[in-house]
Amino acid sequence: MNIDLNDLHAFIAVAQAQGFRDAARRSGGSASKLSDALRRLEAELGVRLLHRSTRSVSLTEAGAQLLSRVAPALGEVHSALDVLNGFRDQPSGTLKLNVPVVAARLVLPKLLPGFLAAYPHIQVQVTADDRFVDVLASGCDAGIRYEERLEQDMVAVPIGPRQQRFAVAAAPAYLALHGAPQHPHELMQHACLCGRFSSGVRPNWEFEQHGQVIMVEAKGPLEVQIGGGSELLVEMAIAGSGLVYLFEDWLRPHLASGALVPVLEAWWPRFSGPFLYYPGRRLLPAPLRAFVDYVRGPGAAAFAAGPCASSSA
Repeated sequence: MNIDLNDLHAFIAVAQAQGFRDAARRSGGSASKLSDALRRLEAELGVRLLHRSTRSVSLTEAGAQLLSRVAPALGEVHSALDVLNGFRDQPSGTLKLNVPVVAARLVLPKLLPGFLAAYPHIQVQVTADDRFVDVLASGCDAGIRYEERLEQDMVAVPIGPRQQRFAVAAAPAYLALHGAPQHPHELMQHACLCGRFSSGVRPNWEFEQHGQVIMVEAKGPLEVQIGGGSELLVEMAIAGSGLVYLFEDWLRPHLASGALVPVLEAWWPRFSGPFLYYPGRRLLPAPLRAFVDYVRGPGAAAFAAGPCASSSA
């Protein structure tokens, strides 16, 4: 049996992306070449690995068995080859990160310029995704998430501001017309611009003061998917359509300019900042090892002062 490793990589890419187009987009190749590779692999193995339809693909039982064994194995091969990075003057390679949209907006811009300058032979690929995904299954080296969403078998390294707040704000024109709520419960009489997760769950707006926690089931004229649609919430709030509930750091430029006005500031809840996380049961690829060291050193200093550190994803 003569199996081409490139065909195995193509199989893993398509299986993890659950589609040829998404796999091609992530790998920078073409869907037709991936399809050809899968056909060669199935012909060589003599079994069907994927169920194909016009819209998606799914693993056969044989494909699932192969993926569960070959993906970790090839990962170990790459880790073993990556050891050679230690013999170079500077590490090189690709660092793949899976992060929520808020981290791509508020955390990475303070880290990546310095990191890329310090490690010019490393390329960083970022996937902004607000779903909680398996880092390895997604083809990434590490992810950024918040503490309550971390798996226990992951190594977690603090990254970004160590404390943050959620904030509520509205445009001056909206408040002039409708007045400003003085208590979280009064939000039920206001137009709230809401977000929902990709699962369809719409989180409550949480408030806290002197140990008292209040959860408000906010409702209003607009609902968007959290992450990708969050900037639309901000723009609609600036236009006077209602109140927005979002990371304070995200809203700060608009609060500073006066486009938005803080509402119920004494009730804004604080929470711990995000973590860089990665599997603890494998050798660290050189690009990831360099990034972890940077996050713990110069990267931590980037958040030790300034607006993010003083208030708080």
